[in-house]
Amino acid sequence: MAQIVFKRLTEIEKHELIDLMNHPLVRRQMPLLSGDFDETACDRFIAAKEKFWAEHGYGPWAFSIDGEFAGWGGVQPEYDIVDLALVLHPKFWGMGKVIYHKIIHFAFIQMGFPSVTILFPPTRTRVQGLTKLGFQEDGTTYVDNEKFVRYTLRNEQYI
Repeated sequence: MAQIVFKRLTEIEKHELIDLMNHPLVRRQMPLLSGDFDETACDRFIAAKEKFWAEHGYGPWAFSIDGEFAGWGGVQPEYDIVDLALVLHPKFWGMGKVIYHKIIHFAFIQMGFPSVTILFPPTRTRVQGLTKLGFQEDGTTYVDNEKFVRYTLRNEQYI
């Protein structure tokens, strides 16, 4: 069984995050990611994510699988909701469900959030996996002038 470790983003090598965020298959799924994700962008990204930890007591992690950086994600405040993000290197896409369950356990059991939300761009039409997990379409929203379809999972649906 693979060893999955959650770390703070400050604990990984920046070049690993930069490589992930510039991977064409990853970028295709992230409409808010524009321009080159260079060291300056990486520093801003990490600072913003660490600010969530400082102000709210939770935020995204970096994921390590068997000692190798696999991606980042977790829960973070997004306006008045708790947003779940999961960004994995394509090499680790098969591990998404295992990592998701660890994140959702943290969100519902440890933090006691009433719900979590996932925002998908309208171009992501394959949502059967989300609905199998109990997420329900919950309208649309805009982030930085980009439209997203919102899917919500309520705590009582998970437990």
